[in-house]
Amino acid sequence: MVKVAMIQIDVEYGKPAQNFAQVTARLQEAKALGAQVAVLPEMWNTAYDLTHLATLADPAGQQTQRVVSQLAKQLALNVVAGSVAIKKDGRYYNTTYIFNDQGALVQTYDKAHRFGPMAEDQYLAAGHQVATYDLAGIRSASFICYDLRFPEWWRTAGRAGVDLYYLPAQWPASRIDQWEALVKARAIENQAFVVAVNRVGDDPDNHFNGHSLAVAPSGTVLATGGEQAGITIVEIDPTAIVAAKALFDIQADRRPDLYQ
Repeated sequence: MVKVAMIQIDVEYGKPAQNFAQVTARLQEAKALGAQVAVLPEMWNTAYDLTHLATLADPAGQQTQRVVSQLAKQLALNVVAGSVAIKKDGRYYNTTYIFNDQGALVQTYDKAHRFGPMAEDQYLAAGHQVATYDLAGIRSASFICYDLRFPEWWRTAGRAGVDLYYLPAQWPASRIDQWEALVKARAIENQAFVVAVNRVGDDPDNHFNGHSLAVAPSGTVLATGGEQAGITIVEIDPTAIVAAKALFDIQADRRPDLYQ
């Protein structure tokens, strides 16, 4: 069993210093609760203050990598570091970093699908690579928020044998029913666990009400984060993947000749 902490926080709009301090405290708390893996929400360094990225974005993700790597090593904690706004090669990206419990950076993912209603397509460059990796002994993959609506992108990672998907998000309360339905669907159709971590609180244009959730390959909800800031611990049993595929193996039964 792997204990995963879903860290649901209220991200301070355009205030990286306060957000780094909050994340540091929450990762320490997650470790104290017995977590082996901790998962943060999307864009936790700046929120969606996209018009000020020139001064707010983390250059090449250096601060994020330094701070989270040190914490992961000190706490002996695997960290799926949500996502942060970074600047690299003259562009801005919405980027996830994944660290193992030795503090090593094991994978990076740039959000592939940009969400127009929150102006990502105007300010952020798109990623182009699926990110898979091994973390806490489980073959895993990371996506970010709007990626949830693109099942073919998830299936691309699934073909690499992924058993656990991590999804940090800033998903508004107005569409929270869709969030829950889609997270369950991605788990069922990929016969994998999904740990989806949303934020709470407000920015100038949106209200966020959490509802972080962990879903089993069967579609069963294993844990939810409710609507308040806090940490929820969920136990992931990798053997459930074997049991799910013993009934039928969706990957093996695909017909790509029909729909590629």
